[in-house]
Amino acid sequence: MSAFNLNEDQQDCLQELINVAMGQASDQLARYLDTFVDLRVPSIEQVDASSLSITLNDKTLASAIVSQGFFGYEGIRGEALLVYQSQDSLQIADLLGYEPGELSEEEQLIDISSILTTTFLNVFASQIDNQMSYSAPRLLSASQNPLVEHVENLLFHWDLALKVKITYRVTDFSFNCDMILLIPESAISNIKSVLDRILEEF
Repeated sequence: MSAFNLNEDQQDCLQELINVAMGQASDQLARYLDTFVDLRVPSIEQVDASSLSITLNDKTLASAIVSQGFFGYEGIRGEALLVYQSQDSLQIADLLGYEPGELSEEEQLIDISSILTTTFLNVFASQIDNQMSYSAPRLLSASQNPLVEHVENLLFHWDLALKVKITYRVTDFSFNCDMILLIPESAISNIKSVLDRILEEF
């Protein structure tokens, strides 16, 4: 097992932390948005640079992608990517209760992305006695492969990454989007230390 790989106990612990965070975040979002929010069971993968590019290429048909960096104590950091299809971005004004013309579509995407990202990650951080800070959310340009290009230009580079994908569904508004968390290899050992500390307490 390389220094990057999570063992079975660590993987199960991370999965459980994410599941609990999803449940609490879903409840908070439902209260904030005044509608039921379903968060699908997440997928957790350890990917190398080449397979990460292939995975992200699958998202290049998205109509909009918003990126937001997150930074916690103990060297925990990464990038959150919110991926929207055209039919989903059209529902945001109704979902957030905006009047027609109150905000541009770009501003609405930034708003909903920040809400979804920070709600989940703040709950997750509280479970591990951590606290997150965030960079300003950024709407990626509509180039041919904006997601791949953006990841390649992040401040932290990786040969390996931990990828967590969570799907949000708001059935009352026919709204769906994917949140992809990318955690670079340099932060994995820090996460493993946190997971080991939690496992020792049980």
